[in-house]
Amino acid sequence: MIDNETKERIIAAAKIEEVVGDFVKLHRSGANLKGLCPFHEEKTPSFMVSPSKNICKCFGCGKGGTPINFIMEKEHLTFPEALRYLADKYHIEIKEKELTSEEMKAQSMRESMMQVNKFAAEYFVNTLWNTDEGQSVGLSYLRGRGISDAMIKKFKIGYCPDRYTAFYDEAIKSGFDPKVLTEVGLCSKGEKHTTDRFRGRVIFPVHSISGREVAFGGRALKTDERTAKYVNSPESLIYHKSNELYGIYFAKNEIVKKDNVYLVEGYTDVTSLHQSGIENVVASSGTSLTYGQINMIHRFTSNITVLYDGDSAGIKASLRGIDMLLEQNMNVKVLLLPDGEDPDSFARSRNASELIEYMEKNQKDFIAFKSELALTEAGNDPIKRSNLINEILRSISVIPDEIKRSVYIQDCQTRFGIKLETLTQSVKNIIAEKNQNAKPQKALEETAPKKDLPYTYLQERELLKHIINFALVPIEFITPDEVIKVSVVEYVAYMKENGIISFSYDLHNKIWDFILESESGDLRNEFLNHANKEIQDYTFSLVEDKYEIHKETVDYTPEQLSLKLSSIIPQLVFGLELRIVEGRLKEVKNSISIASRVPGADEQIISLLKEQSELNAKKKQVAADLANCKLKRLEV
Repeated sequence: MIDNETKERIIAAAKIEEVVGDFVKLHRSGANLKGLCPFHEEKTPSFMVSPSKNICKCFGCGKGGTPINFIMEKEHLTFPEALRYLADKYHIEIKEKELTSEEMKAQSMRESMMQVNKFAAEYFVNTLWNTDEGQSVGLSYLRGRGISDAMIKKFKIGYCPDRYTAFYDEAIKSGFDPKVLTEVGLCSKGEKHTTDRFRGRVIFPVHSISGREVAFGGRALKTDERTAKYVNSPESLIYHKSNELYGIYFAKNEIVKKDNVYLVEGYTDVTSLHQSGIENVVASSGTSLTYGQINMIHRFTSNITVLYDGDSAGIKASLRGIDMLLEQNMNVKVLLLPDGEDPDSFARSRNASELIEYMEKNQKDFIAFKSELALTEAGNDPIKRSNLINEILRSISVIPDEIKRSVYIQDCQTRFGIKLETLTQSVKNIIAEKNQNAKPQKALEETAPKKDLPYTYLQERELLKHIINFALVPIEFITPDEVIKVSVVEYVAYMKENGIISFSYDLHNKIWDFILESESGDLRNEFLNHANKEIQDYTFSLVEDKYEIHKETVDYTPEQLSLKLSSIIPQLVFGLELRIVEGRLKEVKNSISIASRVPGADEQIISLLKEQSELNAKKKQVAADLANCKLKRLEV
């Protein structure tokens, strides 16, 4: 793990114009630099680089950030990998942080697993190409499936000998720990012996996004009914199948270039499409699509085409995956292959131009696909037709973008001849029902402010923006006995710890926790270069605000800045407190209205009326405090 001192040296050394300049030809534009965006195709430069702020920003696609953000996005690297990339560029020696015994043990096991998987991958490839059994059984099978030697080598497909301990014996001879072999799932420990999990199978390595072998899939070559067709690596420290996609390492650059990804099911579907010239393709490897896999795809594109064969049962089982994609604001299209075809067979029976032409002509918007499927199944039965239309509306209801939802509702009106108002109200009812039944603060639904509290979200955001920029600036804190000087973060911490304010959104609470944990005097720079991508993006959104607050305060002396913030910060805090009080008042009024219709609820009503009176008094006091802050700000 890179120590903090080294990390800070890398961040300080990395100049945005030099880092971007390795990939983009930049031209001077006033105080900034400009060039063609490296993240999307454009003819007119819209990619701006600001040396003074040490950030970049594309005004076409919106991508940008610090040197670390840029390298992570451009080279598809993790945060530590991007740090190492920049350390190498600026010739900075990496110093590793001293780990605890538990961290060392976990890291040691992870690295051991990676090393044994690398050894296994090389062993399987060598066995396929350089042994009689590998060539006569494994290689002949792959060639018989139409997979070229070039694709076999590209995806590092191999073969495991059909003997109980062939791989195990070789691994032990090479010094690998038997425990690691079983933990990573290459071998299975029985009562008497440890045997090879993948014996007698063609092996497809599963590569992580950075190209390391994290798992394997083994295809049986025997026709024995008792033998499973595929065996896959189990979950381990280095492999979580819900977060991995087969082929992502080989597809990621092409996905970015084409701004689209094809999703298939199996290993050979991927290899056959690659062989036919379609390289922006990944597979869920036979598992149901997961949010982790969708998030990985979303790093490279928002556009996805799901390929289905003609098996209607398989299609119905997979429709939930479409709704999950829509829920994550993906643009979804569906390609239904002819009866009897799957992506593997279909790709092998056509050349590249025929395949691309078919895919472009026959892919359909998800609503057209589901509509045709619904109408075919429902026939003339009005009840079935009604139920299936409702299913389509349920799919539309999960789309977070309101404008996109409206477009799809209009499409439904055209297709089914139902009044627009009826369809719109049905979708609203579905959303309302889901919101009522949803568990509070569900992780994937907390990325946007609650429908009736957008102002609260904005106020919390504004307060966090000031904390991140001015955390340690001293401001006046008026107590009943005296006026004392405390830092901005100490003032907010006091107000929060005493229940005067709170943050309503998971992301804001997460940022607040990071603020309290930080030992840096420069939160803005720390968070722009934070290991957590969510924190990076949020801070960058604050930095790129049209009216960035640094512009307002750049010429202030420390005394003037302290005086200014002594009015701004309490104003933000009291404004947030006022919204919290008003929100509780609304809840109490609602409860009084409901209780008044329930016989025998007199005591409850009296209690609620008392709370309402106290809240009204508190609201009046907070409003007065807020008005005083505004007056004080005017004086400043």
